[in-house]
Amino acid sequence: MIIKVENGVPRHPLWRMAEPVSLEIEKGEQIAVVGDNAAGKSRLVEILTGHYPLLSGGEIHYDFSPAASPLVCDNLKYISFRDSYGEQDGAYYYQQRWNLHDIPDDMPTVGEWLNSELEDTRFKSFPAVFHLEELSSKHIISLSSGELRKLQIAKALATNPRVLILDNPFIGLDAQTRSDFRALLETLTSEADLQVILVLSKCDDIPDFITHVFPIESLRVLPKTTLAEYRRKHAARPLPKLGEETREWIGGLPARDLSASGFYPAEGGEILRFRNVSIRYGSRTILQPLNWSVREGERWALSGPNGSGKSTLLSLVCADNPQAYACDIELFGHRRGTGESIWQIKKHIGYVSPEMHRAYLKDIPAIDVVASGLSDSVGLYVRPRPEQKQACLDWMRVFGIEPVADRSFLQLSSGEQRLCLLARAFVKDPELLILDEPLHGLDDRNRELVRQIIVQFCLRPHKTLVMVTHYEEELPSCITHRLYLTSSTSSAKRGRSQPPL
Repeated sequence: MIIKVENGVPRHPLWRMAEPVSLEIEKGEQIAVVGDNAAGKSRLVEILTGHYPLLSGGEIHYDFSPAASPLVCDNLKYISFRDSYGEQDGAYYYQQRWNLHDIPDDMPTVGEWLNSELEDTRFKSFPAVFHLEELSSKHIISLSSGELRKLQIAKALATNPRVLILDNPFIGLDAQTRSDFRALLETLTSEADLQVILVLSKCDDIPDFITHVFPIESLRVLPKTTLAEYRRKHAARPLPKLGEETREWIGGLPARDLSASGFYPAEGGEILRFRNVSIRYGSRTILQPLNWSVREGERWALSGPNGSGKSTLLSLVCADNPQAYACDIELFGHRRGTGESIWQIKKHIGYVSPEMHRAYLKDIPAIDVVASGLSDSVGLYVRPRPEQKQACLDWMRVFGIEPVADRSFLQLSSGEQRLCLLARAFVKDPELLILDEPLHGLDDRNRELVRQIIVQFCLRPHKTLVMVTHYEEELPSCITHRLYLTSSTSSAKRGRSQPPL
């Protein structure tokens, strides 16, 4: 036995399960904790880590031998979903990643962190596995979500834990990095005294070296099962289908009178055009000359490895990156910097991204987060008017989160938070939908439903889509075009577009 929980009931009511938790993890077992969004996975981890004291009668036993220290803090490390977005504080704001002049003087670079944290030669291979040396000159705050997740994982591994708990460790990582990381974990679990507990929403992410699974359903921990048995049962689960009533509601939304805007191009025209767009930060080239055009009604898949410039490219489209004014970019038929306002641009765009998720870690009602999409605000929250509230509730119903409308955003699971941000992107019925890794943290059921919602939305006139994902299977069936960004050894980036599929 390495961890044993008997009658685990946290004193804090917000973290209690539907019934007391009793379980045992034996030495040598590699564990996956799997369940739907809001099923109770994070609550179970809080019990395992002893984060909240248990009610009288409950006990947690640890046996970390042969580790020298018996202390939980020395032997058990946990990386939560929110750690992939870095530490949140009052100084952080949504566009800060692209405003280097606002980065604090004491913000370390990746190279400085590596020199200070990875002094032990046993961990010198971690930067190579995650390609961290290539990021050495970048400040921590300017990392992409995938790059930051690599850094957080390397940091946890460098402490030489006896037990490592990782919450959705593969999200935000490109395919090659996911493969390399699985291989690294398998090596560490077989050759070192490391046991892992992977908390997963996506069942396909369970690595083959996992030996046992704890399924979580409706705030209940089900009996431990072998990986083979869990996969057999999971394979029998049917894929969900979007309800006919929801399909009809989305399809029946009234079309906006675009002729009155004076900013949107004629039907079938160009939504955006890049001409030799290049982005540099100091000596680093993020995006090397890119020519790209998107016409109304096209649905693009944007892909490429971590750090290839995908989110930077989208920040130019969404008017969040100040370098957009120095580039030859046209949005909705208008050259950037020729008198258009940022609000004219954002009026037609619905957007969700990992950076936005980080910026929205606020203690406000979930419906206010959704309503902020009507005014394109991040950081300024106003209670919606009655007609606006109904639109918010309607889209929250589409995404299955209407029951949590009045709950604090911080009290929601990471998956529920992501669904709120998706509802925010759709709530104003935008013409251009930009989804940067929109399915982060969603369970298998919600992933499939969101894919179907995207397809149904894009069937309507004047709808254009750009979507980023590192999982090919996450792309909706309506994709017509692709843009792939690659990185060379000199960190230069180039784009390649493909014609309709």
